[in-house]
Amino acid sequence: MWVVITLAAAMLQITRTSIQHGLRNSHDAVSAAAFRFTYGAPVALVVSIVVFGPAGVARPGFGADVVVIIIAAGVAQILATVALLLAFRTRDFSIGTVYSKAEVPVVAALGAIGLGPALTLWGWVGAALVVTGVVVLAVRRRDALGPPWDPAALIGAASGALFAAAATGIGAAAERLDGGSSFTRALFTLTIMLCVQAALMGAWSVVGPGITASGAGRAGLAIGVFSMLGSLAWAWGFTLAGAARVRTLGQVEVLIAFAAGAVMHAERHRRHEYAAAALVLTGVVLVAAAG
Repeated sequence: MWVVITLAAAMLQITRTSIQHGLRNSHDAVSAAAFRFTYGAPVALVVSIVVFGPAGVARPGFGADVVVIIIAAGVAQILATVALLLAFRTRDFSIGTVYSKAEVPVVAALGAIGLGPALTLWGWVGAALVVTGVVVLAVRRRDALGPPWDPAALIGAASGALFAAAATGIGAAAERLDGGSSFTRALFTLTIMLCVQAALMGAWSVVGPGITASGAGRAGLAIGVFSMLGSLAWAWGFTLAGAARVRTLGQVEVLIAFAAGAVMHAERHRRHEYAAAALVLTGVVLVAAAG
């Protein structure tokens, strides 16, 4: 069961980011990111109202500390989504997805100085493979125009690190809730966070550069629905099989991203890019499974 749910989560996530990338010609990165939250919040509210209302499930209790953590995680996720979409635009959809896995060395370094779980020997081997793969992808040919280092690599790595921070915050907030199953705590946390994110994006559209919220139509709604369903699928998978096993299998999203890039965005890549992506995928799986 958890295998099917994890694969579904990866598919939903890649589908959502692919649709967001498809808006690159009509919306900037911030506007495309905003659809995830402004359309996802109503979907989450409807699901929560049904679960905690007619379904009769008790709502978890929470304190001020949970709200603070959720706000911090929500901001990190907003920044991560914008950075990921910028990485797509700077390079392409498939390679941008690979770059987002480059948070692994950052997490490893933090663990080495006591700011997280320390890696095992095989975990460090995996981190080294990730670094090698990213370097191969990021170093441009000598005859290529522009800087020798692909800017999308840094943007993608920042995206991955921010996504990791957001996931940590979501987990911490869910654990601090009083009562409820793992699934209902995850649902409640995600609903609050999406509402906070929608409010933040609305405030940004007022005080900052305008967010282009029109012209997306069904794409905007699809982004919100896929975002909510994908987040719930990840949370459900974690409750069934544990984070390590789900994270390991979930790396199949890299393969799905290359397939989606070829079919939906007509992307083509060289052999060394496929080889480098395989190194990153292998390294991430090693860290997730044995780290």
